[in-house]
Amino acid sequence: MNSNGVPVPPARAQAARDVAAALTSARHVVLTTHVNADGDGIGSEIGLWYLLRDRGISVSIANPTAIPDRFQFLIPAGADASDRAAREIERADVVASLDIGDLSRLGSLASVISKRQPPFVCIDHHVSPVKLPAGPSLIAPDATATAELVFDLASVAEWPLTPEVAQALYVGLLTDTGGFRFSNTTARALRVAAALLERGVDPEAIYASVYASAPEGRVRLLAEVLQTLVVEPDVGLAWVSVPADALRRHDVTADDLDGIVEFPRSIAGVRMALLFRHIGNGRIKVSFRSMGAVDVAALAHQFGGGGHLRAAGASLPGTMADVEEQVLNAARRFLTNGGGAGGGGGRGGSQTS
Repeated sequence: MNSNGVPVPPARAQAARDVAAALTSARHVVLTTHVNADGDGIGSEIGLWYLLRDRGISVSIANPTAIPDRFQFLIPAGADASDRAAREIERADVVASLDIGDLSRLGSLASVISKRQPPFVCIDHHVSPVKLPAGPSLIAPDATATAELVFDLASVAEWPLTPEVAQALYVGLLTDTGGFRFSNTTARALRVAAALLERGVDPEAIYASVYASAPEGRVRLLAEVLQTLVVEPDVGLAWVSVPADALRRHDVTADDLDGIVEFPRSIAGVRMALLFRHIGNGRIKVSFRSMGAVDVAALAHQFGGGGHLRAAGASLPGTMADVEEQVLNAARRFLTNGGGAGGGGGRGGSQTS
């Protein structure tokens, strides 16, 4: 039993030792996560930022898109260098990606990394095929969240969990389990959460910052998007679409779409819920969510996407009407043919998937 009180599976422990060795051998580490970062990506990199800084290692965060306002309370002064992300990667001894398994999820930073090819480390819990530069990795699809893996890394390396680390990792667990409601809420995840609470986490304060600080525009956006709801009860399919200019009109960001797809998923009899939105450059992002054994990652793979059993995403070229027709027809066939039913753990996931 380690000092954090939650045993780490042997294979995961060995991977954690390799990752810890790579990180602690560097003079300057750059941490990054996917575009439109969610609570797990941000909480994981903030937790790891504190852990490395406490080891005397120079470390910065360089994300391809800005950290959403509701997570700003986590960010220590001087940690976020996303406004100069490319330059940070150019000077890194090691780049560590968190909560992604595909280099393309780093947006504009993907080409910077591909060109420079810095030493690379990955910490992730997705089930999709890994498409990242070679290097030590701590990848466990059965983990509840990437934050759980950073917790394991700290446990194996015997790095103490300060209150700041605990708070950041708790945000990762909280958001990726939908407030400990989704199917990825394992007994181990609750043990990890308990260990974090024992280190001074204030769950009510975190709830207020993450879930109860919405701008008025987010609520008005929700009302407008839900007006587009379509339900096909015969196949168990429901979907909503975000009007092209809705984010601008309501003065909100893509982060304010987080959780909206849960509303169509919550309808009785719905086995798959979808959200369609414009992401620019003539592409439409599709978020897939499911209930039961419907494997939306398998469906997302058909469109070059990926994710988890019950939460996945993909982006397709075309107009909203064309992409909706293509994806909805595939979803109907998929559900009619059994929905790729299979075993394995799932997850709720955030709107970034």
